Amino acid sequence: MTIESDARFWDRAARKYAARPIAAPAEYERTLDRTRALLKSGDRVLELGCGTGTTALRLAGGVESYLATDISAEMIAIANQKHAMTPIPGLTFRVATADTTAVDAGPFDAILGLNYLHLVRDLHCTLRRIHALLVADGVFISKTPCVGEMNPLVRLVLPAMRAIGMAPHAGVFTSDRLRELLGAGGFEIVAAENHAARGDDHRPYIVARKM
Repeated sequence: MTIESDARFWDRAARKYAARPIAAPAEYERTLDRTRALLKSGDRVLELGCGTGTTALRLAGGVESYLATDISAEMIAIANQKHAMTPIPGLTFRVATADTTAVDAGPFDAILGLNYLHLVRDLHCTLRRIHALLVADGVFISKTPCVGEMNPLVRLVLPAMRAIGMAPHAGVFTSDRLRELLGAGGFEIVAAENHAARGDDHRPYIVARKM
C-alpha cells in the first residue's frame, strides 16, 4: 500500500468514522483536559491526523490559531461541515500531513499528534519534520498506539488486512522505541502518562519539548 491508498482507505471510512461514538469517553476527556492545560491563549497550534475535527473543535477556541490537518479529503470535508455549524475564529481545516505542511504555515508553538504516529511510514523523518515546524522550546504532544506492545495477534492480522484493503499502514513499535526516536529527533520528553481509565491500553500520552 502507498500513502495514496491510505488516503483512499480513510476516505471510504470517513462517514462511518464520523458516526462512531468515542470508544473511551472518560479517557478522551482526560486527554483533552491535559492538552488544554498545556496550550496558551497566544499559541499557534498544528494538529496532525485530525480526522473529522472533533478534537480541533474542542480545543481551538482557547488558542490564537489552530490548523487541523488530515490525509483524507473526506475527513476534512466532514470537519468543515461541523465547523460551519459551530464557527470558531482562527480554526482552519486542511488536507495535509506533517511532510506536506508548508514551513511557512508555521512556526507553531504546539503540534498535536493524537492517534497519528503509528500511521506514518517513516517515523524518524516525520519526527524531524515536526521538530522543524516548531518554535524554539515548542511542544509536541503525542498519544498513539504502540502496536509492538499489543496482543501479538494484532501484529499478525494487520498485514493480511492491509493486503486486502481493510486496514491502512500501521507502524509497529514499542513505547520505549518511540521515546528513543523522539530523542533522536531532537526532543526532550517532559511528561509520559497513561490516560486509560483502567489498566494500560498501550497509548502513552507524551509531551516532548523541542531542544
